[in-house]
Amino acid sequence: MTERLVDVMNGSGNVLHTYPITLGEAGNADESRYLAKALEAAAQGRLVPDDKLGTLTARMHTARGGQMAPYGDDLEKTSETKVGLDQAVRERAYLLWEQDGRPDGRTEEYWHRALDQHLRERAYVLWQQEGSPEGRQDEFWRRLVDFQAQ
Repeated sequence: MTERLVDVMNGSGNVLHTYPITLGEAGNADESRYLAKALEAAAQGRLVPDDKLGTLTARMHTARGGQMAPYGDDLEKTSETKVGLDQAVRERAYLLWEQDGRPDGRTEEYWHRALDQHLRERAYVLWQQEGSPEGRQDEFWRRLVDFQAQ
């Protein structure tokens, strides 16, 4: 099994997410199968509304030298996966807990507070990346809440 990184881009050519794609058969793994699997993951991950899925494209990821920088925003792209989201929320909850003096017995309170903050920030960034469409702020919030509930 061979893992390759694949970038999924919107219609403007901006990278929305880089997926680590693994195919079962190492000997018969042509590039097009990696690209197709990344686009399928993007559809499942709800990177864009369903009516925009046709505008997504994929390319094999090219490593960049030097310091890594985010593609479109300052929030971790790993938060677009369940494992990444859980890790980002865990780290934020811990910081909030520390800032409040490490009170006992309030784990769930800090988890939910951190999750809410993270999802609100992420929804705002996604809304801005779409050009800040008037009247559609709640759409981005619902998309992230639905993703988190899966």
